[in-house]
Amino acid sequence: NDLMPRVREKAKQFVAQCKARHGIDVLITNTLRDNEYQASLYAQGRTAPGKIVTNSKPGSSFHNYAVAFDFVPLKDGKPDWSDNDKWQKCGAVGVSLGLQWGGNFKSISDKPHMQDPGGYTIADYRNGKVPKQ
Repeated sequence: NDLMPRVREKAKQFVAQCKARHGIDVLITNTLRDNEYQASLYAQGRTAPGKIVTNSKPGSSFHNYAVAFDFVPLKDGKPDWSDNDKWQKCGAVGVSLGLQWGGNFKSISDKPHMQDPGGYTIADYRNGKVPKQ
């Protein structure tokens, strides 16, 4: 419910289509992020323990504007982070629905990530140029 309505609908379609097309259950793990949480993720692997998981500082992630979500395929009801075939199939489902898949990103592969900025840039979102859709 934290996503913009058009993205929320695509997320629902994504979950349904992963199951219908490939028999893959997926769990949405993250949607809207506030700047504090985004800062903690950005710090990871830089000034905090762990590996780098994002190149986006607070205010620079589509998660901050309710147009991105993260997911994980499930196996026997539990997150399955290691099955590349499932990631590829889920990524293709998202792309077929008009979503941008993080697994296709050039700067950092972010397989759990899907976004639909609606043709707008981060700068557009920051500057309030995006309708609340």
